[in-house]
Amino acid sequence: MNLHNIVAPCIAVINPMLTASIQVSTGYTTGSDGLTTPAYAPAVNVQVQMQSLTYNDLYQLDGMDINGEKHAMYINGNWEGVVRPDGKGGDIITMPNGDVYLVAQILENWADTDGWTKVAVTRQMNP
Repeated sequence: MNLHNIVAPCIAVINPMLTASIQVSTGYTTGSDGLTTPAYAPAVNVQVQMQSLTYNDLYQLDGMDINGEKHAMYINGNWEGVVRPDGKGGDIITMPNGDVYLVAQILENWADTDGWTKVAVTRQMNP
């Protein structure tokens, strides 16, 4: 049962869902000079809800040395943060206002059973 789909409309009265685009990390490409460049799949639109990080979220992120503006996002689907064994650098989310966020860590992953993921994101420098 997707509880997120049940409560999202109620929460959206106060904190609306936003249409953002997400680019899934596909790893890296290595140039002839040996430098690596992140690679991403084409962007797809998703509904996201941005919220503040809870105490437990902050505790979970403690020690990861993540600086900057951090938030939690609830997103339908299965999204990933940095997965070093797979060579992935984290998915990129672009908000309607142009702000760009990196998925730094998965806080809750219910994608297999309920179809949603809660991620910790960090705002990036806009290109």
